[in-house]
Amino acid sequence: MGNSMAYAVLRTTDAAEAYVKGRRLCAFLEERGDEIQLCAELLTVADVRRMATALPEARFRKVSVRPAPATGDGLWHELDLMAADDAILTAELPLNVMEDVRRGSAEERFVQALGLGYAAIDWCGRWPDEPETDSYGTWSCDGVQVVFNGDNPQWSGWAAHHTVFVHVGKMGDLPRARRLAAHIGGEVLGEPLIGW
Repeated sequence: MGNSMAYAVLRTTDAAEAYVKGRRLCAFLEERGDEIQLCAELLTVADVRRMATALPEARFRKVSVRPAPATGDGLWHELDLMAADDAILTAELPLNVMEDVRRGSAEERFVQALGLGYAAIDWCGRWPDEPETDSYGTWSCDGVQVVFNGDNPQWSGWAAHHTVFVHVGKMGDLPRARRLAAHIGGEVLGEPLIGW
């Protein structure tokens, strides 16, 4: 991506509300990617089992991972997460998952499987050009993101609420962010943050 500017437009303690409002914002994208990114930090055995059920094809890895000596790549777990006993899974915690999936294929299952760890859904796309307001969409920097148990578009910090972000260009676009926020009954909350 191209280091977007992300504006928080809604904070709530209701994960389902954050997801629904994020999906609603996606309708305003002129173009959307065919894939979305799902990522989550899994803190408990129950979290792992729910997420493995929700994303059966996903690959999981330890949060603090040592690179493979030959390639330098992170080491992925080859455990059968559903069959492994609780003691084995507990020793591996926390785990994380970061998976690109076809849009519309897994988002609802993902939200239902969330635990208390940081998680996010990223919908990339392009906002429509609005020459009358000097606002132009940028494919590499536009989109919607719902961050669960957090208030930063990066993997940073934990919060007791969920945050919906709109990503609007490299340089930001506060008027567009305000217009988008109004569509979901929200408002721009604070300064823009570095996005994806």
